[in-house]
Amino acid sequence: MPLDIIDNAITPGEIYGLSDEPMYSGVLSFMRRKYTKDLTGVDVAVSGVPLDLMTTNRPGTRLGPAAIRKASANLAWAPPWPWPFDPFERLAVIDYGDCIFDPGKPETITGAISDHARTIIAKDVFMLTLGGDHYVTYPLLMAHAEKFGQCSLIHFDAHSDTWEEDEKRVDHGSMFYHAAKEGLINPTKSVQIGIRTTNESTHGFNILHAPLVMNSKTEDIVGQIKSIIGDHPVYLTFDIDCLDPAYAPGTGTPVAGGLTSLKALEIVRLLTGIRFVGMDVVEVSPPYDVSEITALAAATIASEFLCLLAVDKKSPK
Repeated sequence: MPLDIIDNAITPGEIYGLSDEPMYSGVLSFMRRKYTKDLTGVDVAVSGVPLDLMTTNRPGTRLGPAAIRKASANLAWAPPWPWPFDPFERLAVIDYGDCIFDPGKPETITGAISDHARTIIAKDVFMLTLGGDHYVTYPLLMAHAEKFGQCSLIHFDAHSDTWEEDEKRVDHGSMFYHAAKEGLINPTKSVQIGIRTTNESTHGFNILHAPLVMNSKTEDIVGQIKSIIGDHPVYLTFDIDCLDPAYAPGTGTPVAGGLTSLKALEIVRLLTGIRFVGMDVVEVSPPYDVSEITALAAATIASEFLCLLAVDKKSPK
């Protein structure tokens, strides 16, 4: 194709492979994938949920999906290192665009996100979601639990997001408390990684605090994760504030003493052989970012997720 008409998000004839485009131009879909609502033949649909109405501190995560897409252009020129394959030769991945909801009717948002997810996973398409504040994981879990049954949660975060409350609220700090009570997830078969804030109760979740993770061998941490979740269906959620603010300043509630980008990526890369049913990366707040490093970290983590899905899948070509 002539260079003057390449714009992989809107012009490709197929949904496999990489393209050679400038990092600084073109339609900024995630990893230069085709923008489409057509789920025919698709393995993975990447979708954004631009929400920040449920934050308890700094807003801005409604701008997160766009920032992650933009940062991902920096990664889309070659297969991800150190994987020995190109995930886009093995997986048909599209950018499905964003979940649309009316912010003036907050009571409708939870249902809108769940319905958005149902539309995608009903076609047996894997959903990779770009947040948005962390509340978005709750309605996503509702849809995934309907299809796959009660899930185990692999949860990277500085916060437990299980703070107990007498009355159910829409909040990014209590949704996993409610998800466990409602049977969407099994806390005893779930693990929280990187936690470094105080909660009086674990509510049955297995917690690997940030100092333990940073001072342990990556293989040992991954071994613990896999022994906890077993062969359950797994939803993986990565709150970018799991990373230390030195690596991810652009987030609503940063907490010092977190994981390095390297440590987090090393853990993610070893999470092979797991029965994943859904994934998300959330809480990127561009107004507080520095040189787009938080968005880049999130885009890199999301691309690593795709490699996990592609490990056992062969190229259709």
